[in-house]
Amino acid sequence: MSTPVKKVPIHLQSSQTRLLIKNGKIVNENEITDGDIYIEDGVIKQLGRNLIIPGGTRTIDARGRYVMPGGIDPHTHFEFEFMGTKSVDDFYHGTKAAIAGGTTTIIDFAFPKPGESPLDAYHTYRLKADGKVCCDYGLHVCLTGWSDQVKKDMDLLCRDHGVNSFKLFMCYDFMVDDGELYSAFEHCKNLGAIAQVHAENGKIIIKNAEKLIAKGVTGPEGHEISRPEEVEAEAVNRACVIAKQGHSSSNRQ
Repeated sequence: MSTPVKKVPIHLQSSQTRLLIKNGKIVNENEITDGDIYIEDGVIKQLGRNLIIPGGTRTIDARGRYVMPGGIDPHTHFEFEFMGTKSVDDFYHGTKAAIAGGTTTIIDFAFPKPGESPLDAYHTYRLKADGKVCCDYGLHVCLTGWSDQVKKDMDLLCRDHGVNSFKLFMCYDFMVDDGELYSAFEHCKNLGAIAQVHAENGKIIIKNAEKLIAKGVTGPEGHEISRPEEVEAEAVNRACVIAKQGHSSSNRQ
């Protein structure tokens, strides 16, 4: 038989969990108002004036300052290993910098290594991040191929781990073809997830890169030259057409 948990009286609770921000200009999506904000355990409990709050609450005077929600950066790459390189910022230094700049949530990309499943990649990134992050974070999951197993992993990631966005690539060695892109879009729709696309024509980029290397262009400038604007525009349009076709097909069923 378990022992009942006793609730600690509010006057004995640590004031570190309670914060009052007074006299600030509170910024929301629809208006700016003068007022106070009472926060408890990281959750906003009250907004307004003349708030009734527990004794011992830590107070910050924000007179003459704006009090606004933290920013969300939905596209970061911390500890990202890619094509023989690794990003400089790890999850500690990257999120510490984010907090300093007013960003309180980041969404990074769980990118599978060769032979690694999307589900395993998600767990790998959680192990990297959980002990280091200084702010809230989430993960997009990259799909570097398409199969029945990938489809099952997407189901588990959405159902059990709260993942609601997946990224696919139309270039690089792990590009998906148009049919696979169609299937992934369709399954994202069924799951209520967001599909993201790195949209460039991978086949054309390969041909352009071969020509540049043959001419002796091997520096970083070749990256831009190999993928002119129209190569990206074509892929963006193709991805949009495929997405629309998948949506129309779902509606007809």
